[in-house]
Amino acid sequence: MAEPGARAASGTVHWIGTGLSTGSGLARLCDTAGRVRVWHRTEERAAGALDRLGLTGRAEPRAYTLDALRRELAPGDVVVSMLPAAEHAAILAVCVAGRAHFACSSYVSDAVLAHVPAAVREGTVVLTEAGLDPGIDHLFAHGLVARARDAIGADTAATYALTSYCGGIPAVPNDFRYRFSWAPAGVLNALRSPARYIEDGAETTAPRPWEATRTQAVGAERFEVYPNRDSLPFVAQYGLPDTWKPSAFVRGTLRLDGWLRAWDAVFAELERGDDERITALAHELAAAHPTTDADRDRVVLVVSLDVRGPAGRTWAGRCLLDMTGEARESAMARCVSRTLALGVRHILDGSLPAGLSRAAETAARSQEWLGELAAEGIGFTLDEGS
Repeated sequence: MAEPGARAASGTVHWIGTGLSTGSGLARLCDTAGRVRVWHRTEERAAGALDRLGLTGRAEPRAYTLDALRRELAPGDVVVSMLPAAEHAAILAVCVAGRAHFACSSYVSDAVLAHVPAAVREGTVVLTEAGLDPGIDHLFAHGLVARARDAIGADTAATYALTSYCGGIPAVPNDFRYRFSWAPAGVLNALRSPARYIEDGAETTAPRPWEATRTQAVGAERFEVYPNRDSLPFVAQYGLPDTWKPSAFVRGTLRLDGWLRAWDAVFAELERGDDERITALAHELAAAHPTTDADRDRVVLVVSLDVRGPAGRTWAGRCLLDMTGEARESAMARCVSRTLALGVRHILDGSLPAGLSRAAETAARSQEWLGELAAEGIGFTLDEGS
């Protein structure tokens, strides 16, 4: 039954783009959706992608333009954008006009938010941040916060530290301590963007995020982590009680131990380089440190929450996902595409409301999604104690 205000889904899914994050999630949608169309720059490229994924005959190849999508879109269809985030707002505008639903794995942008009021009026679901990071990290955080609230009490004065670190790293470390599994320019420009977070109870900004790198132990392994983007809006998004005060709240990136030293020359370029030089550097690094068919990637996502209440009452929990890719599919593609496909299936079954959803935004729904992902081979460990 459709969530109140949401338009009933038609059963047709339009999957736009077949880059490195498109994996077995697309195959899962071919199993469950009534009809799947896969869009690429040309119909031949779309057909080639379907052949590579073993989906020939199970989805219809299409040549993508915004106008072509507009012509084929019907009310209740679901559009999945795997294109760069800058293109999402224009696609969402077409969805709202066509009374179709929209899904992506990217962070929600101001341009996307501008279309949400109209989406609500039209009964359009706008699902964002439904991949790995953002995505599974949100599910972990909601689950940990709910467990801590039960243990400590939402009305109890307390302090807490929440950290969330995720990284796509080589399964077999190399001297550079990294291989480029997504757009190198995106990796470099993310490092050029200041990071805002909470440390020692105070809002903190790192103009050069790598300068805030520290060691993170995960079991017997040591990694390096640093903050990225703006962590502060997620305090409200994760539903942390107002009576709890943060001693630390950081969302960031995880890298192999030794990454900071291995990237010394890169950081020097980032400090003095202009946009043209950084673009050239991205091409140079991609050529020098590519991910080849022989390489296997590894995804590590660790979300931790420690809460200290009155009279020495404490609670601590940690969720860990640690997955290595296979020849048929990278760990990154599996985590991103399976999570996004799960969200699309919940649009199809009518269990998401009209308007904006960032992955599963309640503890109960997060638990449901994590159970479904575990059944599909994306498992995790949960450690908790007091």
